[in-house]
Amino acid sequence: MTNMTDLKPQHFLWEVQNGVAVIRLNRPDRKNPLTFESYAELRDTFRALVYATDVDVVVFGSNGGNFCSGGDVHDIIGPLIGLPMKELLAFTRMTGDLVKAMISCGKPIISAVDGVAVGAGAIIAMASDLRLATPAAKCAFLFTRVGLAGCDMGACAMLPRIIGQGRAAELLYTGRTMGAEEGHAWGFWNALHPADQLEAEALVMARRLATGPTFAHGITKTQLNQEWNMGLEQAIEAEAQAQAICMQTKDFERAYRAFVAKEKPVFQGD
Repeated sequence: MTNMTDLKPQHFLWEVQNGVAVIRLNRPDRKNPLTFESYAELRDTFRALVYATDVDVVVFGSNGGNFCSGGDVHDIIGPLIGLPMKELLAFTRMTGDLVKAMISCGKPIISAVDGVAVGAGAIIAMASDLRLATPAAKCAFLFTRVGLAGCDMGACAMLPRIIGQGRAAELLYTGRTMGAEEGHAWGFWNALHPADQLEAEALVMARRLATGPTFAHGITKTQLNQEWNMGLEQAIEAEAQAQAICMQTKDFERAYRAFVAKEKPVFQGD
């Protein structure tokens, strides 16, 4: 197990307080694009979170009025032109590995999106467990607008499960922008908040999760993702086993004893 509070990443901002880690991309002058290096460092950070004992929830925040403008045109898209297939596939697998690492990190992830969340930025929001946004949030899966397929980083698997097949197909074929109110009505955004309240609301939600039964939250995240590929009978059996595991935790006993004492349980994640 590891302690990640003192992590000092080179390509994004990172802070941890009371079990909540906050990540922000740090190129606000260019609406926070991703580079080869930031992709890889984010991937490695989410992989390491599996073993972190001091982080229970992650907030992926905005910076300078924007979330993420996707892959940097000059630092990523330009250099990709002319690369051989082997190197292109290594890059696209690496970007997909970021999504896999987010899904497998064992911690709930809350995206707090202001302004632009497009391309890979839209994917990061999509791959989060919960999504908050401002009325100014603009989300676009704009891969077709640069001559690519809409099936990037798991979008064709994940987006239809969030907003429905027809809506996802329209966004992925056209690359058009999904407005904040539209995204909220479709269930992509869990809630909309004014820009000056967005991060505070995300932190309120994060602290609520961090003070809950965090071991059980990790089980919930695992089941939400694994049950995509299960039939109903498999899912019911998997959840029976998952709950039996959670019933062995001290948090389960703490909740019972607090109920008997008419007190609020104080969970400790074990």
